[in-house]
Amino acid sequence: MIELRDIYYTRLGTRDLEGAEKFTTQILGLQVVGKTNDRLYLRGDNKHHSLCYFLGDPTDHTVAFELRDWTAVNSALEQLEKAGVLCGRGTDAEAQDRHVESFIWFLDPTGNRIELVSRPHDAARRYFPSRDAGVTGFGHVGLCSTDPVRDQAFWLNHFNALVSDWIGPCPLLRVNTRHHQMALFATDHKGIQHINYQVAEVDDVMRSYYFLKENNVKIVFGPGRHATSGGIFLYFEGHDGMIYEYSNSDRKIIESPDDHRPRQFPMHPSSFCVWGAKPDIAEFKD
Repeated sequence: MIELRDIYYTRLGTRDLEGAEKFTTQILGLQVVGKTNDRLYLRGDNKHHSLCYFLGDPTDHTVAFELRDWTAVNSALEQLEKAGVLCGRGTDAEAQDRHVESFIWFLDPTGNRIELVSRPHDAARRYFPSRDAGVTGFGHVGLCSTDPVRDQAFWLNHFNALVSDWIGPCPLLRVNTRHHQMALFATDHKGIQHINYQVAEVDDVMRSYYFLKENNVKIVFGPGRHATSGGIFLYFEGHDGMIYEYSNSDRKIIESPDDHRPRQFPMHPSSFCVWGAKPDIAEFKD
């Protein structure tokens, strides 16, 4: 069993770094912590970065998790190799690019690239937002899955992942006591379906709702309240069509993980929003 501590960063390809910087700073409210001719690093908390845009194919996505035991890189790689999972070790140059001491990578059954990092770098200075969106940190991702039941079994068999709830066949998975760090959504392709950033208060969600409307950003779902985590949310379309979400859902802690009973919700808009908001997101529709 490979023990994961938390989700750590995402990497997204783009043909337009300037557009990515404009959106992530002026709209999303992240802080630029590094920029080169082909890289843009951004943060929303005390990590070195939680989001990296790189010059490349906009469909090239990566999700990274931190290993619970920083000495477990070799054993994690051995376990994945023994299980027949396509995987490999990152080079020193690749680790430097990711601002971690070392990492390995693998492909899940859908083909999503996942990286497991050891000793990721932290920021020496406090996070200073480019826009006061109330961002407190990177929360979770929605991950595309061509077979959520199969991919759920993959994560439960090889990692310390647990199911918090289901919506239809799609599991919301956690590796710590926060409600979820990853949700698997049924699609016909690989990639990241959405990226969540946590905000401090409900007021932050509502302030951003009006801010996004004033700036002609397409809102695709919300404001609303999730039936699963109980958090207030807002989804909107970002650079290269990536969907971003603000919510305060990860403040909802599962106090007794061993006693938690995962709930089964139907694949219906009401399972995503108890207030009645209707999603303009294909993966959220029945």
